[in-house]
Amino acid sequence: MSYSHSNPTYSAPSAPPLSESPSGWGHPYQAPPNYYGQGQGGYGSYGYGSFPPGTHPDVIRSFQMVDRDRSGFIDENELQQGLSSGYQRFSIRTVRLLMFLFKNPHDSLRIGPKEFAEVWSCLGQWRAMFERFDRDRSGKIDAMELKDALYSLGYAIPPSVLQVLISRYDNGSGRKIELTFDSFVECGMIVKGLTEKFKEKDPQYTGSATLSYDTFMCMLIPFLV
Repeated sequence: MSYSHSNPTYSAPSAPPLSESPSGWGHPYQAPPNYYGQGQGGYGSYGYGSFPPGTHPDVIRSFQMVDRDRSGFIDENELQQGLSSGYQRFSIRTVRLLMFLFKNPHDSLRIGPKEFAEVWSCLGQWRAMFERFDRDRSGKIDAMELKDALYSLGYAIPPSVLQVLISRYDNGSGRKIELTFDSFVECGMIVKGLTEKFKEKDPQYTGSATLSYDTFMCMLIPFLV
């Protein structure tokens, strides 16, 4: 299978348009928008000079509320609390994934104002996408809606992979599996993150790569814990 060789461009629209042919299986990775978020704005007067310029005061306020020791950094539990003020209480699994993807280069166990602003922006974009593809306004999306959402980002997920992905959220009740916003964010980040990692090993977009066992495990494990 061949893949798009176009040069990736990473914009960050709040809700990218659905592909014209969501039912087809195109290139598995086509340089989608950067849904890891683009940080914005900083309010040095709040005592956190490293907030990017233009950060909304509510974001800064949420960070301040959970940074109780005024260190300028927050851990995963504080991030979970901080995000709940603007979105919802995310599972610790999703929070850890966000911590990994928005890693602070100086402290892998905590994030600072810049990373917090980027997480906040990223979740706003994922929220807009979730609402777009939750067509029946149930507050949840099913496997087909998830497939369409991922396809709109350039990820043509084969049915077998989609089934493995969504089966993570099977509660054993026998009912149709549907994802909450929390689970949707986790799914999207897993697909995007693993695809980006794979692309590093497949620079020609051939759809295949040779990995050592160590490389494979180091690539995969952060997305499973």
